[in-house]
Amino acid sequence: MNLADWIAGGTRVELDGHRLFVRQDGTGSPVTLVHGFPTSSHDWARTVPRLVAAGCRVTTLDLLGFGQSDKPLRHRYSIHEQAGLVEAVWRHLGTGETALVAHDYGVSVAQELLARDPGRITRTALLNGGLYADLHRPILAQRLLHSRVGPLVARLTDEKRFTANLRGVLGRPVPDTDLHAMWTSVTRENGQRLAPRLLHYIDDRRVHFHRWTHSLEHYEGPLLFVWGPEDPVSGAHVLRRLRERCPRACFAELPGVGHYPQVEAPEETARALAAFLAG
Repeated sequence: MNLADWIAGGTRVELDGHRLFVRQDGTGSPVTLVHGFPTSSHDWARTVPRLVAAGCRVTTLDLLGFGQSDKPLRHRYSIHEQAGLVEAVWRHLGTGETALVAHDYGVSVAQELLARDPGRITRTALLNGGLYADLHRPILAQRLLHSRVGPLVARLTDEKRFTANLRGVLGRPVPDTDLHAMWTSVTRENGQRLAPRLLHYIDDRRVHFHRWTHSLEHYEGPLLFVWGPEDPVSGAHVLRRLRERCPRACFAELPGVGHYPQVEAPEETARALAAFLAG
């Protein structure tokens, strides 16, 4: 599904003083999908139809500062606030218990949600992300954006640099049209300038390391990791620890895949998620 059609299928709702882009697709068992940095819910566009066909009611949203949601320029973005906004979406939609699927930045949001109310999350599936702060290996562009020169780097970032950085974390080829859609989502309302503020999540992960590690490793519900081992940021090195620390979990390791399983290998990712969510 192209970006324009994806946007047309959702709506912007006012929640906690912010307008967030939200979609719902299908009927049946609730599942919430949370995207990563720096993109948007459109990353899930090829996953959602498969989950709908498997009998899921799929909720997707753009987190604050991303995609079609509000992008306040001088805001102090935090994972705790993003988790609160996911809960606000659930209240707005009347969602009670739900399965939870998250990628990248979204895995930290998921860990905070698990820390708050693990009983609400019926199943959890996580895709490449920094589940352990000490194993996170940000690429050069992220390190620069997270430094004192971050605002300058953000202003100088164009589509060519953005695309080159994304290709550096991918394991399989992704069409130029997909990368252009990502850039389009990022740059809405000059959103690329928010990158240094959004990257405060790196600090959040360090500060809340023990809380979030505990919420993951002590989660008692069904747990799946769909992982691209070729990811230089959160790849095979994270997967090794997950196998050690979460022995009850299921694993879908996707050979040759990097940081974006749902974009690089949409069929394999959707098949693994659909089977897991169906129990």
